[in-house]
Amino acid sequence: MHRLPGQRGPPARALPAEAWLRREEGAMEAAGSGGPAAAAGGGAGIALHDFSGRLGEQRVHFHAMRLRDSLFLWVGAAPALASLAVAMCSPRDSIPVAASLLGDPSDTASACLAQRLASKTKKQIFVSYNLQNTDSSFTLLIENRIKEEMMAFPEKF
Repeated sequence: MHRLPGQRGPPARALPAEAWLRREEGAMEAAGSGGPAAAAGGGAGIALHDFSGRLGEQRVHFHAMRLRDSLFLWVGAAPALASLAVAMCSPRDSIPVAASLLGDPSDTASACLAQRLASKTKKQIFVSYNLQNTDSSFTLLIENRIKEEMMAFPEKF
């Protein structure tokens, strides 16, 4: 266990992600800079949004985490983080630039989806696409489901 600089009390311990997030949101609210209250008002808080849908014959789950100027989107059928890509708009090119951060670089599903979403939102987009089906018609269904959710809950994206 490590003691953080300026920390009083017992050493820091690893927390489950949800407990850590609740602690961070509480700290941001106490400081007056973020948390759910700020997210509702368009502040710098983190907004989490989970949704799912049956696309074709497969049940697909989505987890979106809106950060200040970016969005992390996980897409999958089972808990896994097999790939991760990032894309962002560039003032020098009309097509957002993308890079694979994790997983097989020849699997472009995450990067392509991140590019399309970055183009739509003008934000930095992180995508983890964890489905076996990478057929273009299926990924179009995935993208349309995400856009549908973005229209219904814009404050979450």
